[in-house]
Amino acid sequence: MSNSVPPNTSTPRHSVSVAGAVVRDDGRLLAIRRADNGAWELPGGVLELEETPEDGLRREVLEETGIHVEVDQLTGVYKNIVAGVVALVFLCKPSGGAERLSGETRAIQWLTPEEVSERMTEAYGIRLLDALDPNGPYVRTHDGRRLLPAL
Repeated sequence: MSNSVPPNTSTPRHSVSVAGAVVRDDGRLLAIRRADNGAWELPGGVLELEETPEDGLRREVLEETGIHVEVDQLTGVYKNIVAGVVALVFLCKPSGGAERLSGETRAIQWLTPEEVSERMTEAYGIRLLDALDPNGPYVRTHDGRRLLPAL
């Protein structure tokens, strides 16, 4: 007899992703320009079933940027209610490697907090800005572009 529980078709399906708020010693923040939609975002991606959040984050940042990171702490949880994606964002420090583009990235830049606000949509820029705020972690909901008001 199996101990597995049959799937409940009425249960919503979510995807869990991880993203790195990678901060250099000079305070600049790592951002990528995605190849698929041209948007500026944090490096990261979908967590694989066998991975811990930290391992998945290190893998995703390295794959997308060529940069190794040390994972520090959780700075926020962000849910895209349209796509059903829950993103865990962690503060990170670069620890080696060399910047390089991948099939997922069109550009890599180290931005100031002001440049983050100028280039990124509200839903993604806030993740980097929240990581700089010692009052976190934050829990926020968005529609893929804009933050939604807390209930």
